[in-house]
Amino acid sequence: MAFTQPIPGVPWYDVADPASPELDELSKRFGLHELEIEDCRQRPQRAKYSEHDPYLFCIFKRLQDRDEVLFDDVDVFLGRDFLITVHEHADDLIKRISRRAQESSEHRLDRIFYFIADELTDAYLPTLDVIAEATDEIEDQVLDRPSPAMLQRIFDLKRKLVGFRRNANGMREVMNAIVRKEGGCTGDDLDPYFRDVYDHLVRTVDLIESYRDLLSSSLDIYLSAVANRTNDVMKVLAVYGTVATPLVIITGFFGMNIPMPFNEQPHALGYAIALMLVTSAIALWYFKRKGWF
Repeated sequence: MAFTQPIPGVPWYDVADPASPELDELSKRFGLHELEIEDCRQRPQRAKYSEHDPYLFCIFKRLQDRDEVLFDDVDVFLGRDFLITVHEHADDLIKRISRRAQESSEHRLDRIFYFIADELTDAYLPTLDVIAEATDEIEDQVLDRPSPAMLQRIFDLKRKLVGFRRNANGMREVMNAIVRKEGGCTGDDLDPYFRDVYDHLVRTVDLIESYRDLLSSSLDIYLSAVANRTNDVMKVLAVYGTVATPLVIITGFFGMNIPMPFNEQPHALGYAIALMLVTSAIALWYFKRKGWF
């Protein structure tokens, strides 16, 4: 069968293959809406919360790949007498939740539902810590060593944070809906726990915004550093070009194929070289006095 019961004797049905016909069996048994079954099979979806009279349905976002910050769906149906989880490649998550429920001797379905939300949310902050370290490293290096590789790194982190923010925001809205609901399939004693998960998500979104602002500032610093470096290069080239201008004029003047002063002098070449050196020295002295280099 495509579904299992992670805790023996507890009506928690875990479906590891959304395309399996067993999901249709569970849908008919518990009266699940066909559009929500379709959401389970057409992945990925945005984070979602919907409430019906006999049950509630949530699409949670699981952090699948911490390096690339990729998310996948964990779909949860919670009724008063059943819990259904639908996922792909999240067996480790189900095992952790099952072990946590058995260690705490909490086999209430709404409590297991809270464990799922808590486990998924707890995985966000360690990934943000890694992003924070990368952001600090970029801030330390962007001014001294601006390079195309550094620019690519900034854009990669910004792209990851955009996806992270979209999914964390969706999860925050889902938890907000769960906290605000009255009665239903979750006990009132769990409200402080769900509020705690909501607070973690608010903190996560705030941190994401902070890191996005820091990366935007790093990008501005990178562009300023590149512009300053370009200006320095252009300034040096302008100085060299200006210093060379008198040399070009003098050599062109004395190189004309007409009788010129000092042509018959034995030291004419020395005079020309001395004149070029003097004009170059004067130009360099003037630029130095102006503080241009």
